[in-house]
Amino acid sequence: GGLDRFTLVRPMMTEPHLVAQIRYEYEVKQEVDGELRAYALAVINTVRELIELDPLFKQELNLLVQQGSIEEPGRLADFAAYLTSAKGDKLQAVLECFDVRRRLEMSLELLRGEIDISKLQAEIRANIEERVSKQQREFFLREQLKAIKKELGLAKDDKEEEIERFLERLEGKQLTEEVRERVDDEVEKLRLIEPASPEYNVTRNYLDWLTSLPWGVTTEAEITLPEARRILDESHYGLDDVKERILEHIAAGILKGSFAGSIILLVGPPGVGKTSIGKAIAAALERPFYRFSLGGMRDEAEIKGHRRTYIGAMPGKFVQAIRTCKTADPVIMLDEIDKIGASFRGDPASALLEALDPEQNADFLDHYLDVRFDLSRVLFICTANQLDTIPSPLLDRMELIKLSGYLLEEKLGIAKRYLVPRQLAAHGLKRRQLSITMAALRELLDGYARDPGVRTAEKLVKRLVRKSAVKLLEGCCDKIKIDKPDLEELLGRRLFQPSGAYDEPLPGVVMGLAWTSMGGDTLFIEATSVRTDRGGFKQTGQLGKVMIESSEIAYTTARRLLAKDDDDGRTFFDDHFVHLHVPSGATPKDGPSAGITMASALYTLAVNKPIKRHYAMTGELDLSGHVLPVGGIKEKVIAARRARVKHIVLPKDNEGDWERLPAHLKKRLTAHFVAHFEEVMELCLP
Repeated sequence: GGLDRFTLVRPMMTEPHLVAQIRYEYEVKQEVDGELRAYALAVINTVRELIELDPLFKQELNLLVQQGSIEEPGRLADFAAYLTSAKGDKLQAVLECFDVRRRLEMSLELLRGEIDISKLQAEIRANIEERVSKQQREFFLREQLKAIKKELGLAKDDKEEEIERFLERLEGKQLTEEVRERVDDEVEKLRLIEPASPEYNVTRNYLDWLTSLPWGVTTEAEITLPEARRILDESHYGLDDVKERILEHIAAGILKGSFAGSIILLVGPPGVGKTSIGKAIAAALERPFYRFSLGGMRDEAEIKGHRRTYIGAMPGKFVQAIRTCKTADPVIMLDEIDKIGASFRGDPASALLEALDPEQNADFLDHYLDVRFDLSRVLFICTANQLDTIPSPLLDRMELIKLSGYLLEEKLGIAKRYLVPRQLAAHGLKRRQLSITMAALRELLDGYARDPGVRTAEKLVKRLVRKSAVKLLEGCCDKIKIDKPDLEELLGRRLFQPSGAYDEPLPGVVMGLAWTSMGGDTLFIEATSVRTDRGGFKQTGQLGKVMIESSEIAYTTARRLLAKDDDDGRTFFDDHFVHLHVPSGATPKDGPSAGITMASALYTLAVNKPIKRHYAMTGELDLSGHVLPVGGIKEKVIAARRARVKHIVLPKDNEGDWERLPAHLKKRLTAHFVAHFEEVMELCLP
């Protein structure tokens, strides 16, 4: 009887339970000598040590100590191994061992391992208990200290401290009656709410916003017109007409004592300095400047805030700007106002109407604050690339200042005074290490960067500086001078050819002047014909609906004038299929201002005579042949100068626009004003 070892010979059945053939392994009775007795005593003593360390198996271990007999060392070894938490393979090894001495050694090793684990557990447990008891002790002491201070009137609880902090913020501020009542109500509400309540944080955050706003706080700056002019001149080269308009606003504000009601819209192509001139205005007025972009904004709540009922609600951009600037009269720039969008979340452009209306913004209501804030002292500056996408009611509230592209001479000055020094400093180069000649800068601006602004020019200067830095670090030289011939090696082939598409004027080809959101540009109108039995007319070049209609008016006008001037020419359009094309076919084009240009191309094709050299023109044409005024005269004049045009043909009604242009812009340009298409042909045909 009792428990015996056995070896599995072969399984006979596994379901529903295991049935197998086994072979019993009977132990050879060993005489208990002194060595075995010593091993057995060592096992019992180790178990006693383990009892003190690990109370988990206290009962079983005590049983082993009481019943474990030194005279049966084999059973003692088995029972001792069984009581450890050793892995199965180690216990199996004990089971398979028939040598009692070796089995006692193995059990003793397992017990010693168990003691080491128990000691480590006891050490960890003691550390944790010490740390927890220390924290609990400190917590109780702090609570007792709070209670004692409160009883003595030396301290208040956290809630009262926060309320006092909110009320201290309002000292010296000019609160309206509405705001004062709201603050009092919210403070009383905060006193009644438990800090653990979710409503507590909502109310605390609301009071935090409400009390941190600069109610009635304004900047106390002494502004002088000469100082404002100096700041504008230092920060921007050229743009004299724009600076004059801005100085007019500043002068009026100085006389009036405030800039209330001023909402300036700066319109111009990218890279002409709209954003930077806004910063310069803020510097001239000595006011804080805050800028945020409206590009792609589709949520009305971005402007007017979220209602407090929503999780994570916060005020709109205007209130955020006021809080950041810490004054009620900052300069706030609304960048890219022409790229604002609408969605199912509302129309942000409509939300701007209240903020940008001088008659309404004194009582601006943010959805989060739900009390009125005076925005009338804020100077708003908006920027846009074009006016077409700005809603009319919004545009009507702003004073328009147009920033046209820079002339080549102005770009040269900007590159020399600002771009090159800035890029040298940004890349850690000294002026003595790298110099770019004026001839190289002129070639860079004329041949590689003809955009209206200076952004492309700055990128190219950056490339030149980086390439020079590589040469300096490679040890090729210790000083680099970049001249005009070096540009092709450094920047590749010239992008813009100086002569344009046509070296000599051809019949049916006329240069027109166009306005785009990127500024002024020149474009060639091309017309050609194929002799057929009957006439026809076709237009290509991705023209818009207005431009197609304008080309049809030009076709009719050219036919009528041809029939009037030359009896033999009446049949040209009757027996020729005419094709009118505007190059850069991938670029959409629209608008009526190419009317006289298209009519001139068709007429010169019919009479087989080119117009005079260095002539460009712009003007809308009506069905009677009258030349109507067009917009963007300044941008078109800049484009004409860039293309080295010497004569420009403009509508008679645009003569006032020409006269208002700066003298340096009209230099080396002759303007011809026409009222009828016949005058255009008399002027331009040799």
